[in-house]
Amino acid sequence: MSATPTVFIVDDDSAMRDSLSFLIGSVGRKVETYASAEEFLDAYDNERPGCIVLDVRMPGLSGLELMEKLGGDRFAPPALLITGHGDIPMAVRALKAGAFDFIEKPFSDQVLLERIQQALQQDNADRASEHDRSDIERRAARLTSREAQVFELVVDGKPNKVVASDLGLSQKTVEVHRAHVMEKMRAESFADLVKMAVVIGVTGPPKSLE
Repeated sequence: MSATPTVFIVDDDSAMRDSLSFLIGSVGRKVETYASAEEFLDAYDNERPGCIVLDVRMPGLSGLELMEKLGGDRFAPPALLITGHGDIPMAVRALKAGAFDFIEKPFSDQVLLERIQQALQQDNADRASEHDRSDIERRAARLTSREAQVFELVVDGKPNKVVASDLGLSQKTVEVHRAHVMEKMRAESFADLVKMAVVIGVTGPPKSLE
């Protein structure tokens, strides 16, 4: 069973934290509050689904700096930034750093709740996609070097005869390797194998044998 999504509120203003917590909790959402970006990072666990409601301007790490720190994490929850009018350029920078959206003060409660719902749906979709990719990557890691070569050339659209010529193998040997690739990748069809290759970025020339 997947964990219940959490809305993480990060804001140095205690009154704003309390207000947001009450609003979001009133629609049945699980909420956690943090008084600073540093406090949030200390408790951060990318395996927990949810989204972040984040103030742009805070003492210490700003909302933008927090976004930049999370930027390299594929599993970081989507972040909604709360901004004042003068913070729009910073909010735009945060969007480029990977923020989901920003909401300008004063904002409608309904708009915020709708954006949170959208962010949670995005997080759920992203996590499902990443789970699929990780699973495919684990299967691909079980291929031998020669099987990986065959995999790359086959999904590039080359027939067995051409693959055999490129690798200096017999066509029969290529057929055996291809069967092993299909089995290890758990591909039910060639189209299924190609889709997996697209997900994990298997493109370009074959890897050289070590």
